[in-house]
Formats: sequence, structure tokens, C-alpha cells
Amino acid sequence: MTSLYLASGSPRRRELLTQIGVPFSTVSAGIDETPLAHESPAAYVERLACEKARAGREHLRTSVPDAAFCVLGADTAVVLDGQILGKPVDEADALAMLMALSGREHEVLTAVAVLDAERCETRVVRSTVHFRHISTQEAARYWASGEPQDKAGGYAIQGLAAVFVSGLNGSYSAVVGLPVCETAEVLAHFGIPCWQNLTVR
Repeated sequence: MTSLYLASGSPRRRELLTQIGVPFSTVSAGIDETPLAHESPAAYVERLACEKARAGREHLRTSVPDAAFCVLGADTAVVLDGQILGKPVDEADALAMLMALSGREHEVLTAVAVLDAERCETRVVRSTVHFRHISTQEAARYWASGEPQDKAGGYAIQGLAAVFVSGLNGSYSAVVGLPVCETAEVLAHFGIPCWQNLTVR
């Protein structure tokens, strides 16, 4: 069976792949994540997912030059009023993001890309998240928890920030960081099934 490598250091993505029974190894894939001029948020996440997968495959070529393997890359962006909210640079930036998201609806775009030696296949999943009103005191306490420091948009839906979410339309797993339905579909096209850890009775 084709080996799968995940080009991501995200523990959430590792957990989601494990959840659907897909064995994998991880590989480093550092890339420049600066948006291009006039690049749409959807094009941005798709490009970064592909670039992460390509960087991972290039890294592996020296250690597994002839092996049949695929690399999975993914990227997630929180989008408000057409603007990408990245990872907060400091407390002031994080609080500004949370106050901007407070009481409003925003988009979360997640792209997944799988590539082998011959082709790259991608999916972009769009979800809508609605936040209840967040007080400045809550935002400050949330920042003090340490959770939002490395999160796109300054929050983690699977963590403490779950209490802010009053509604979700779309894929919960995509908001976490990996759309498992679409990921399973793409992996199947590369001969990698999910539920590999199930015992058939």
C-alpha cells in the first residue's frame, strides 16, 4: 500500500488523520506563507496546501528516492470581510481579532492537497462560523490561557474558544484544520483507504 506522509506539524491534523484510521508519518515542510498580491483567500489556502505537500515531497526525495508515497499538505485561513486573519503577533493583535470576530459571522477556508510523483489533487472547504458577543475581559482571559498564540484568527474551535461559537455551517473538522470527509475522498483516489485500523468480524 502507498505510504502517506503528513507535511504538517499541527497536532490537530495528526489527531484527525488518526481518527479516520489512516496511518502516516510526518515530514517537515517549511514554506513562505506570505499572501500574493491580489490573491483570494481560497487561492491562498489552496496554494499553501500544495506548496507544503511539494516541500514535504522534496524533503523526502533524499531519504526515500524510489519509494511509492504520497504527501498531504493542508492550510487553514480565517477570513473576515474578505481579509485573512493570520496568527496573532502579540496580545494586542489577538484581542483586536477577537473583538472584530465578536458577535459576527466569519469564514474559515481549509485546503487539503495530496500529491505523488505524477499528480496533485486538491479540495477547498468553506465553512461559516458565528461568534456570540465576546467581552474584552473574556478576550484577555482567553489570551492569557496561551491557546490563541499560534492559531489562525486567534482562536481554536476545538479548545477553550468553543464557548464563543454560537453557530457553524459547514465542516467542523475543516475549521479544526483538516476536512476529514474530503481528505478521505482524495486519499482514496491515491489508493489510501481510511479505517485501516478496523478489524472486520
